[in-house]
Amino acid sequence: MEDSSDPKAINRARFELELEFVQALANPYYLHSLAQQNILDQPAFINFLEYLLYFKEKDYARFIHYPHALHHLELLQHAQFRTEMRQDEFRDLLAQKQFDFWRTNRNGVVPGPVASVENAPQPAAGK
Repeated sequence: MEDSSDPKAINRARFELELEFVQALANPYYLHSLAQQNILDQPAFINFLEYLLYFKEKDYARFIHYPHALHHLELLQHAQFRTEMRQDEFRDLLAQKQFDFWRTNRNGVVPGPVASVENAPQPAAGK
């Protein structure tokens, strides 16, 4: 049994919890549920999503099993995407794009933005 006062154990538990959450972001239906509950509108949650961008760094990205999780985490940084996730049609479009990617991708390239968020502001290069 791990000591709950051990900083290493506490950091590991936090990392595992954050990793599990980030990987859940690969599911368009989960994102839709968060949007329907207005969780994606809460400033504290938006800040948390920004904090989780550390998973895009090579040292952390290697733990991600579902590449769409990082793609969706990036899209969640944009208010337009968070707003559109409330719509059933947008959820279905995102799910279809994800399915099409899984069905046709053979080279492991992470997907680009979905069509209806192409006008969303893109992060600065090198960020």
